Amino acid sequence: MKTIALTGGIGTGKSFVAGIMKTMGVPVYFSDVMARRLMESDAELVDALKRDISPAIYDSDGKLDRKILASMIFSDSDVRRKVESLVHPAVVHDYLKWNEGYADCKYTVFESAILFESGLADKFDVIVGVSAPLELRIQRCMMRDGETRESVERRMAAQMPPEKLSELCDFMIVNDGSVNLHDRITDILESV
Repeated sequence: MKTIALTGGIGTGKSFVAGIMKTMGVPVYFSDVMARRLMESDAELVDALKRDISPAIYDSDGKLDRKILASMIFSDSDVRRKVESLVHPAVVHDYLKWNEGYADCKYTVFESAILFESGLADKFDVIVGVSAPLELRIQRCMMRDGETRESVERRMAAQMPPEKLSELCDFMIVNDGSVNLHDRITDILESV
């Protein structure tokens, strides 16, 4: 089995591309979704986040307050690094267990916005990046998340620049509406 990592900055449509892959029958591990689940269901991780970050990131029902956490992460790089040092190992452990269930598949996909930043890139056979023009990315994020332009730009500044991402990936998918994504994904999967 080949392991494929799918990555790209916010607003590139990486999760949309991963969704297409899933409809094509490719098993996809959505790391952001799973990280949020683990940050509410993994008691050891929850305790560490409350202790090392702040109990304020959880509401009275034990639900993660993503807005509070995001504001802390994107305004303080030390907090971001600390959260990543706690969450990434839990996600990797969960992914490895998940991946074992697909040993008979030709390939699986691990979708992650911060693949390189988290030091996970070397764990995969192939890396596919998703890109889109900056203004389109900003507009997508503002519409999807209801954020201000400044907030989106601050989040983007904390991620790898698109030029660097394209240098590190084996394949790139431009998600700007000009390419048939299903055909591009099929071409990549046939090349793997």
